[in-house]
Amino acid sequence: MAVLLIAEDDEDIALVLVRVFKRTGMTVFRASDGRAAFEAILEKRPDIVLTDLGMPHMDGWELIDAIRAHPDDDVRRVPIAILSGHLRPGDPRAGQAQVCAIMLKPCPNEQLLATMEELVSVGPHGHDAADNLCPADLPVTV
Repeated sequence: MAVLLIAEDDEDIALVLVRVFKRTGMTVFRASDGRAAFEAILEKRPDIVLTDLGMPHMDGWELIDAIRAHPDDDVRRVPIAILSGHLRPGDPRAGQAQVCAIMLKPCPNEQLLATMEELVSVGPHGHDAADNLCPADLPVTV
């Protein structure tokens, strides 16, 4: 089954997310800030990453940049989804973030699960101009 890393600093939200994904059979790791999430990504090599944006030590934007800039293809090409309550409509970073999906809190569990299952099925892929766009072609719900 798929390995998911959740980067979320809110303990209550993180507990709910972990429970929701574990029920599907996923192996779930959680980090409470961006720096810890990046270290866990390098160590655990998850199949997908779900990140919040507003986190201490390294926010979600910085985490995404660090992942996409990493020299190892296994790290750089991991599918990433954002789940945040800190994103405002029209934020230019959303279109430039090189992520597969953006969802706003609160997000229905069904939508969250369907999005992450789609990312697992797509697998690792590029996000730069040479790769065109994320092949998941998932809607950005901002």
